[in-house]
Amino acid sequence: MDSLKGKTTLITGASAGIGKATAYAFAKEGSNLVLIARRIEKLEEIKNDLEDTYGVKVFIDKVDVSDFEDCKRFFNSIPENLKTPDILVNNAGLAFGMEKLIEKPIEDIEKMIDVNVKGFIYITNLFVPLMVERGSGTIVNVGSIAGREVYPGGNVYCATKHAVKALSSALRIELVDTPIRVIEIAPGLVETEFSIVRFKGDKEKAKNVYKGLTPLYPEDIADLILYTATRPPHVQINEVVIMPTNQATTTIIHREENE
Repeated sequence: MDSLKGKTTLITGASAGIGKATAYAFAKEGSNLVLIARRIEKLEEIKNDLEDTYGVKVFIDKVDVSDFEDCKRFFNSIPENLKTPDILVNNAGLAFGMEKLIEKPIEDIEKMIDVNVKGFIYITNLFVPLMVERGSGTIVNVGSIAGREVYPGGNVYCATKHAVKALSSALRIELVDTPIRVIEIAPGLVETEFSIVRFKGDKEKAKNVYKGLTPLYPEDIADLILYTATRPPHVQINEVVIMPTNQATTTIIHREENE
């Protein structure tokens, strides 16, 4: 395992779920962190805990990745010693609703495309050139099984995760003459705030998504991100699809009746 001590990891969507778990996993290995999300109060708690527990440097900022001007402001505000990440984890993403495409509110469609696709592109376009200029770095993009399959009600979300897969593949081709690695992690069911956001605060409906099976947890994905990002420099794990044992596809899931 390549040492992360003294290196810098930038994580988007770091205030909860997979992003937060990844911050802890990388801090434990000695990586300094640049963490962004929309909920600055959550980031402040994480920053204080990580610095106290692991003695790493943590820079945080409230950033809306769907707003390019805000992304540029953030980019320009980072201290020089943390500005060029050794590892970039494009994790920010969300879904809204399970309506048919022809019934989905336009504002929900635009937000998913803006965060999941444009936000990914904005952060990548700002930071990856610095990694290329330095001649080293790893990009980890958090996709989804929804980037390989389409399921009823998933329409736009699936389209955005197909875009993440396509953009990851394109980046890998375009950066093949550099030492930069491009990795995509595509999880199935992971129990986070994702479903609560999708169902706009309906916790009961969100809970039912994971009913009757043991889902993946944020720490499972963080562990995988850590593993793929710390292989020797000549090893690039292009993509990993990871699902709970009782999930075979987006729609074929075994659930225990008595749970």
